[in-house]
Amino acid sequence: MTKSDLIDSLCDLQKLPKGRAEALVNCIFDAMEEALKRGERIEIRGFGSFEIRDYKSYSGRNPRTGTTVEVKPKRLPFFKVGKELRDRVDEGRLKYAIKDDADSSDDDDDDDDDDGLARSIPADNYNNNPG
Repeated sequence: MTKSDLIDSLCDLQKLPKGRAEALVNCIFDAMEEALKRGERIEIRGFGSFEIRDYKSYSGRNPRTGTTVEVKPKRLPFFKVGKELRDRVDEGRLKYAIKDDADSSDDDDDDDDDDGLARSIPADNYNNNPG
């Protein structure tokens, strides 16, 4: 889901004009960003929490050249999923299974719109007919 998808969903669910929904989403994200800049922790019950983690400087390696580089200390946001969201997502696993291309019985090399991506299909169909 992208920010645009979130705005569209808010428009549909709350019957808001797109401009107003976009302003609301931007307002929420801006408030969260400012809180994190101040080093505050954000907790959204049933969803998760955001916090800032401080990382010390260290010597790294450029993977392309192999040379040693000094990485500066940094502060990065970290998201920890809440128990309720984790449980709801896990329940969704039962409703939708991921059909992996390795499970597909179509091994010929013809171009039948196979883009190499995993597909999300209802678990009932997956369990009864994996191909």
